[in-house]
Amino acid sequence: MISKTAVLSTIATHRFVRRAADAGFVQLAHQRVRQLDQLDVAAEQERVLFQLLRQARNTRFGQEHGFAWIRTVDDYQQRVPIRTYEQFWNGYWKDAYPRLDNITWPGKIPYYALSSGTTSGATKYLPVSWEMVRSNRRAAFTTLSFFRHVHAHADTFTGKFFFLGGSTDLRQQVDGSLAGDLSGIAAKEVPEAIRDYSFPPLELALLADWETKLARLAEQSIREPITALSGVPSWMLILFDRIKQMTGKRTVADIWPTLRLVVHGGTSFDGYRELFRQEIGSEAVQFCEVYPCSEGFIATEDPRTPGLMRVVPDNGLFFEFIPVEELDLERPTRHTLRTLETGQQYAVVLSSCAGVWSYLLGDTVVFEQKRPPLLRFSGRTKFFLSAFGEHLILEEVEKAVNAAAAECGTVWVDLHVGPVFPSDPKQPGRHRYLIEFRGAPPADRERFAARIDAELCRLNEDYAAHRAGNLTMLPPDVWVIPAGGYDEWMKSRGKQGGQFKVPRMDNTGKLTAELSDWVTRHPQ
Repeated sequence: MISKTAVLSTIATHRFVRRAADAGFVQLAHQRVRQLDQLDVAAEQERVLFQLLRQARNTRFGQEHGFAWIRTVDDYQQRVPIRTYEQFWNGYWKDAYPRLDNITWPGKIPYYALSSGTTSGATKYLPVSWEMVRSNRRAAFTTLSFFRHVHAHADTFTGKFFFLGGSTDLRQQVDGSLAGDLSGIAAKEVPEAIRDYSFPPLELALLADWETKLARLAEQSIREPITALSGVPSWMLILFDRIKQMTGKRTVADIWPTLRLVVHGGTSFDGYRELFRQEIGSEAVQFCEVYPCSEGFIATEDPRTPGLMRVVPDNGLFFEFIPVEELDLERPTRHTLRTLETGQQYAVVLSSCAGVWSYLLGDTVVFEQKRPPLLRFSGRTKFFLSAFGEHLILEEVEKAVNAAAAECGTVWVDLHVGPVFPSDPKQPGRHRYLIEFRGAPPADRERFAARIDAELCRLNEDYAAHRAGNLTMLPPDVWVIPAGGYDEWMKSRGKQGGQFKVPRMDNTGKLTAELSDWVTRHPQ
C-alpha cells in the first residue's frame, strides 16, 4: 500500500502544484503583514503576558509567584524578579531535569535545546514546549511573509529551502524527551506537508559529525533547486567554497540560479554583506536578518525597513528591556514595548511559552523606532571590554574593524578581541585583535590597527580618553588567524558545527591568551 507521505511527496514534485503553493503563500503573506501593520503592539504584548500567566498559574513557579492574582504588568514585575539561566537552572530545573513537568510550564516538555554558553563554554539546557515549537514555526512563517509581501515574484516554493543547521543529533533522555541543537529540533518538527519543500532530508539534518555532514550537504545540494538558504554567515561561506570546488563554478548563482533569499543570524552581517554579494553573484538574491535564540524567536527583518529587525509581538513571548547601565541594580527599570525609548542600549528580558519568566537573555539591543518596534542587535551583556575602563561594546568593535577593512581593501571572516595585561603593572595594557581574513590579510597591519583605533576614538569617548597619550592603553595589536584557523580552533575545543560561534570578546583576557598561544603554535 502506498503511504500518505509518499502520495504527498509525489504531488509536491509537480511544477503546477509548486507554483500554486507559491501563489497561495503570497496571499497568506499579504494577510499576515497587514495583520501586523494594524496591530496595537503594546496591547498585544499585554494580552500575550496574561495568556501565558493563565496557562502557567498552576505550575510550581506560577503558584510561588501568585500568577492567579496578577492583574497588571506592574503586578507581574513586582512579583517576578529578573533571573538568569543559572538562577532558573539551580532554583527550578537542576534537581528535576529532564522531567520538568509542571515546574515552570504546564505539561511534559518534549524537547531541550542545548545552547553553548559563549564565553563560559558551559552548556545550557533550555526547555522547548509544544507551544514553543508552534511559536518557532509561526516566526518562520512571519519572516518569509515579510519577504514575499515585498518581493511577491521572488518564487520560493517552486524550489527548496536549505536550512544549514548545527551538527548535534537529538539524543533520547530517560523520560523520553529529546535533547540537542535547536536546528535539529526544528528539522524534526518540519510539517510533513512542506518537507518536500525543504532541504536537507531529516536523516542528513540530524547527522552528528559536522565534517561528514557538511560534505554530504554540499554534494547533495548542488543537485537541488535551492530558492532560499538560512544559516550563520561564516558557515555559509564554508558551504559556498565547497560547492564551488565540487562544481568548478565561479559563483553560487551559477550553481543555484533559482536562489532568491539568504536568511542570516547569530552575528553582525555588516562585515559579510559585500563578500556575500561577490560570492553569490546575483542581484536577484535578497538578504534577511533574523534574531532567533534557543529561548525564543525575537525579531526579523522587514524589507521595507532594511537593516533593522522588527519585533514579533504576537508569538507567545513577552518582552521586557532593561537599560544596560542598570543591570547591576537590585531593582532596575523594566520597560516594555509600550514604554521603551529609542537610542538606548537595552538588555533583553523574556517570558515565554516554554516556561522562562523575566529571563535575562544575555543580549543587548537598540531600538531605532517604536511603531512598529524596530531594533538592531548590539551585542551581549557579557561581550564588552572594560579591562582598562574603556567601556567598549561589540557593536563598536565590529564597526571599527569594518572601517579598517574597507580602508585597507580586505574582508574579514571572524574575529576575537580581548585585553593583554602588562607584566609590569606600571606599564599600560592594550587590546589584541585576532582576525581571520578571507583572501589576503592587510599588507600593512599597523595601518589596519591605526584605523581601528581612530574609529573607536570617534565612537566612544571613554576609549578615546584612555588612549590619549598612550597613558593607560597602548594602540591595538592585530594578529592574523590563518585561513580556516577558527574552524580548526573550534574543532580542537569540541565546538565545531553550525550552532557554535567564535566568542568575539573576553573581558578577562583568558580566552585571548589561549587563542594567542594557539596562533603561535599554528603559524601561517
